[in-house]
Amino acid sequence: QVQLVESGGGLVQPGGSLTLSCVTSGFTFSTYSMHWVRQAAGKGFQWVSGITRGGERTYYTDAVKGRFTISRDNAKNTLYLQVNSLNSEDTAHYYCVKDSTYYGMDYWGKGTLVTVSS
Repeated sequence: QVQLVESGGGLVQPGGSLTLSCVTSGFTFSTYSMHWVRQAAGKGFQWVSGITRGGERTYYTDAVKGRFTISRDNAKNTLYLQVNSLNSEDTAHYYCVKDSTYYGMDYWGKGTLVTVSS
């Protein structure tokens, strides 16, 4: 049974930082690319970042380039997202998502809420 459990969200002031984590189980983590996707209140899902199986390549949406860093620890079956220089537009639920390799994203966590407010 595939499980993705995010943590690390919270209330942070503008300009602040957080580290989001996603502990996974139920599949061979090291053999799948992974993603972070977010959804702000009343808006659609926005892909934020992705990382290849071994972590050798990372990808970001333009809005977060230079501020967010995705990484993974295959020994710990854990995905991370370091989020820096946060602003109000980053307020959203952040979801850890598994890539199916051939059919897009197939498993999602329940999300962790990041709220940027003074």
